[in-house]
Parts: sequence; C-alpha cells; structure tokens
Amino acid sequence: MTKRVATVAAVAGFAVWGLAGPAFAHVEVSADKTAAGAPDVTLTFTGEAENDKAGIKSERVVLPAGIDPAGVTLVKAPAGWTFTSAADGFTVGGTPLKIGVDAVWKVKIAKLPDGETRLSFKTLETYGDGSIVRWIEIQEPGQPEPDNPAPLVTLKPGPSAAATSASPAPAVGATSATSTTTPAQSPVAALPGDEGSGGTGTWWIWVIVAVVLIAGGGVLVLRRRNAARAGS
Repeated sequence: MTKRVATVAAVAGFAVWGLAGPAFAHVEVSADKTAAGAPDVTLTFTGEAENDKAGIKSERVVLPAGIDPAGVTLVKAPAGWTFTSAADGFTVGGTPLKIGVDAVWKVKIAKLPDGETRLSFKTLETYGDGSIVRWIEIQEPGQPEPDNPAPLVTLKPGPSAAATSASPAPAVGATSATSTTTPAQSPVAALPGDEGSGGTGTWWIWVIVAVVLIAGGGVLVLRRRNAARAGS
C-alpha cells in the first residue's frame, strides 16, 4: 500500500512539473546601470530554450517608450547572428542554436528614460521549426506573474529626480512678505517734480521771508516820509 502511494505521488509530481515546465522558461533582461536617465547602459538578454525539437533562431525585441531605437547598438550575440534595427526595436538572429541552448545577447542603449521605474521589453522568440513564443505580457506591480511575462528592468530614481524631491518648497509666508513689502520700499525720489537733492523742497519758505522783508522795508519808507512831512 505504501509503495503504491509513493508511486502515485511521484507520477503526480512529474505530471505537475511537466505542466508547469514551460512557465520556467523566460526571456530575462538585466542592466548594468539601473538609475532612471542613466547614459550608455548595457542590457543583457537571456532567452531560455524550451523547445525540445528545434533551437532558437531569432529574438525580436520591442523597446519601451522613452528608448530611441536609433540609439541601440549590438554588443554581443551568438556566433553568426546579426543585428537589425526597426522603428520600434530590433531583432537579433541567424543560424538556429542547438536544441536546449539559451540565446544570450547584449545591446547598448544611449540613455534610460527619465522618470520611469519599470521598463518592459516585449520579446518574440522564434525557433528553427517556425514556432514563436511571445513574451509580451506586462508584469504589473503587486500582481501575480502572467504566463508569458515580458522581460522587465526595475529602475531607481535618477539623480535629477532625487535633487528635485529634496529641494524645499518656498514658504508661503516668505512669498507673502516679499509681495507686501516691495511696494512700501518704492523711493520717494522717484515721484514726479522731486529732484531728491537737499533744500529744493523748501523754496516757499524763502519766498515768504522775501515778502516779509519787502513789506517791512515799505513800512519804514512810509514812516520816514510821514515824519518828514510833519517836520516841515
């Protein structure tokens, strides 16, 4: 009885492993720099072989938004494979690899996108027998991995983003104080008719003094005339 149970369990285990087998084969990608906005980044892709009848023939990669296909160059690929650029990505391919041999290739991109945290590289893997495996499903944060996930690179915030977030926002009170005190500091000398030099604003005082002196002189003259008439 015990021997039969063990046999059934073993068969069940192999059956489950066989059903789950394709899910273990992925296309993976890694980056030598993982900060958003980083320049001259090398991406390493690994396409895991899962076809037991044919080897991998080509890998077609669709680049995520923010990466210019014109700025992508080949660094390394399987022997005999070539690199072909496309409007939305690139393809590496050539003579099919041996059955069970993974495809490994490297490309350099001019710059990682700014402000991004997750980059998905949808990939179509073609085998020598014409079969295609589409690793194109986007992996969402906090969600189970889909059956055919697209290769994913997770990024850290770049230096510019970190500096921006660390900069303190201007205080509302300080802005208000500046706007209210600036008009009060307008110089009086800027007003029309005021020269801003000493004494010119008191000219009317000298006019009054002159009038008083003239009036006083006139009084003295009248008194002298009256006195002269009285004496005669």
